[in-house]
Amino acid sequence: MQANIWQFDKAGMPLVKSTQTLPSPSAGRIIVRNYAIGVNPVDWKFIDDNPRNWQQGHVPGVDGAGIVVAVGEGVDEGLLGKRVAYHHSLGEDGSFADHTSLYANRVMDIPESVDFALAAAMPCPMLTAWQAFSKVPVREGADVLVTGMGAVNKLLVQLLSTAGFNVHVISGSFTQTQAEAMGVKSVFRNAPKDQTFYALFDANGPEYASTLVPLLEANGHVVSILGRIEDPVDAPFTRTISYHEIALGALHDYGDAAQWQRLMRDGEALLKSVAEQSIIVEIPTIFEFEKLNDALQFSKQEKRKAVVTV
Repeated sequence: MQANIWQFDKAGMPLVKSTQTLPSPSAGRIIVRNYAIGVNPVDWKFIDDNPRNWQQGHVPGVDGAGIVVAVGEGVDEGLLGKRVAYHHSLGEDGSFADHTSLYANRVMDIPESVDFALAAAMPCPMLTAWQAFSKVPVREGADVLVTGMGAVNKLLVQLLSTAGFNVHVISGSFTQTQAEAMGVKSVFRNAPKDQTFYALFDANGPEYASTLVPLLEANGHVVSILGRIEDPVDAPFTRTISYHEIALGALHDYGDAAQWQRLMRDGEALLKSVAEQSIIVEIPTIFEFEKLNDALQFSKQEKRKAVVTV
């Protein structure tokens, strides 16, 4: 099978379009014919800096949506023809192609009313938001603070609000209209004073998050979505703050089959909520496959969601 692909060349350089022979799927794996490819900040960040030491010819991309067209040994043939969305490993050839090979247990069924473009836009931000939400025990009525209102946290605040938390946001751009639609109680332009919080969810980075830890109540939680706080802010045996880190991609290297099964079922439940419009999602900007480099630049410069159709 021949696949049209976009290949990594050198750090900071545009991807190169090419073709390659895609072998039959090995045991436990499937091939998905992509109809849409999600573009995420992690994609252009890794293309720019190459922290994984990709070799020339590597196919980037973590998010995609399409139809299962081949299955390997041990995989249920009932998957053939299924509409699926997925989050792929940064260490393998990824979704920037018209066909992608991946593990059969790492895909989510797409509801019929959700098209491929919207499905491809969801896995990375949706599953990251779910992991962040899942780190903190639910305490209805508790005040939580969310910073960095990108795609992940726009989903996260809705999960928190639905669970009964009082959600507060620090953002320079998040509007009151958005807040009302997503169940956010208040929007601060700067760090609030004279208020404490049960949990902090931060997507600005560990240095900024560290400055907000003093706002947490005793036995509170800080969830770092971008980087992690390496050293606790408080002395031992004082406020006993719990520190959490989020790295969705790490599950590809360290997660077991049971963890992937749970995450994919949780992801399918979230996609169902998207289909039912009980979760508000950002409509992505669409690019053609030939314009994938343009989609990467759009994501980087505009800080908005891009999807490439195949």
